[in-house]
Amino acid sequence: MPITSIIPEILVFLTLIGDIFIGLLIINLAIKSKIIEDIKLSLRKNSLLLAFIISLTATLGSLFYSEILGYTPCKLCWFQRIFMYPLPIIFGIALKNKDLGIKKYTIPLAVIGALIAAYHYSVQVFQFTTNCGANSEVPCNLVYSFELGYITIPMMALTAFILIIILMRKKN
Repeated sequence: MPITSIIPEILVFLTLIGDIFIGLLIINLAIKSKIIEDIKLSLRKNSLLLAFIISLTATLGSLFYSEILGYTPCKLCWFQRIFMYPLPIIFGIALKNKDLGIKKYTIPLAVIGALIAAYHYSVQVFQFTTNCGANSEVPCNLVYSFELGYITIPMMALTAFILIIILMRKKN
């Protein structure tokens, strides 16, 4: 099986796992569970490392789709990249220095990126007619990948941004 088909499957799987985790956290707001509380404690201890891994995976995943598979990013994809690409560098430096003070810088980047990704996802799912501006090569409603009935590339980005927000909001 070629790497060009394995990597997208891995990215879809990671998105699914991330979405399940987000769903469990939402359920935990209503019903307290010891298992979820134990997971949250573990996340608190490793929040910088996990945020680094998630942001690096999202960054490399987006580069894989555009540079290896040849998917041309639309303008909304570029805006999401603007907010994701600095995060692995920031988290990497913070991880090295054990600096949790970066939350005030990373949360705004992730929130803005999540809002753009959510809007982009809605454009794709509801097939709004848009070309993302006058000079856009690719319409923003073009869906390159649609897996498991809901996972598109913007959904992958949205999941990554939400996970980063969750990790950075945890009290350490």
